[in-house]
Order: sequence, then C-alpha cells, then structure tokens
Amino acid sequence: MDIRLIMGSSSDIEVAKKVTKMLKKFELSYEVSVISAHRALDVLKETVEKDDCKVYITIAGKAAHLGGVTAGMTTKPVIGIPVKGSALAGMDALYSIVQMPKGVPVATVAIDGGENAAILAAQMIALSDEKLAQKLKDYKEEMKQAVIDSDKELEEI
Repeated sequence: MDIRLIMGSSSDIEVAKKVTKMLKKFELSYEVSVISAHRALDVLKETVEKDDCKVYITIAGKAAHLGGVTAGMTTKPVIGIPVKGSALAGMDALYSIVQMPKGVPVATVAIDGGENAAILAAQMIALSDEKLAQKLKDYKEEMKQAVIDSDKELEEI
C-alpha cells in the first residue's frame, strides 16, 4: 500500500474524496480510516504499528492533533490537511498542524487542500518510482496547457 489516509472524523469525508480522486489519477494504492487521535489513540497506535504504507495523509479540524500524533509514532512522512469546520474557519487546525515540535515534522498543506496533499505524497513516492514521476510530469504539463488554453480564450473577449 502506498498511502494510509486517516480522517479524525467522518465529517472530513469531502476533503478525503479530494485526496482519493488524485490518488486514483496517479494510480496509487491507499486505505482510508476514521481514527480519532483523541478518542481512539490505541487504535491509531495499532494501525501505525502494523501499516506497510509509504506515506500517511491525515485530515483533521479544530485541535487537529492527528497528524502530529501519527508523526510521533512513525518515521514515515506525514502530511496534514487542516479542515474548516469550526468557528475559526480552519485556522485553529492549520496552526495545530503547522506548529510541530522539533523532530516531529508534519508537512502541512492548505486548509481543505486534499488535492495538494495527494500530489505531495505522490512526489515523495516518485523519488523512487520513475513511472510515477512521469505521471506527475504529465500532470504538470496538463495544468500548463489548461492555463495556455484559458489565455487563448481571452482573445475572444
């Protein structure tokens, strides 16, 4: 398995769908779980101990400790996605994920940034996978072409 995607709550499902859509695009294998770092710490620990994944992607709002707790249990890369969902519009989650202590890094993407989390995970794995690296190059070329096409549409205004 390439990616373990862990949501802190089932309310994070829409962001998880953004992640899995991109993982499918790059043909990466993944498993999705709902495990609260606050309510099911033992389950998280068991999962991390037995996982054979290459990268973790965690999705959490509010206190958003899921990424940090996961990172504290593994030497594998952890990507944290802060989500909107509180009165603070996701800023609380962003600060919780980005402000990790020395030695326990969590790569942090934008609030609700599921697509970028999947792309970052793919880039990590592509360091030792030439086929995946080519898929990422092709994807960037598609994005470039979309911008060029948008620019051409302006000529019609």
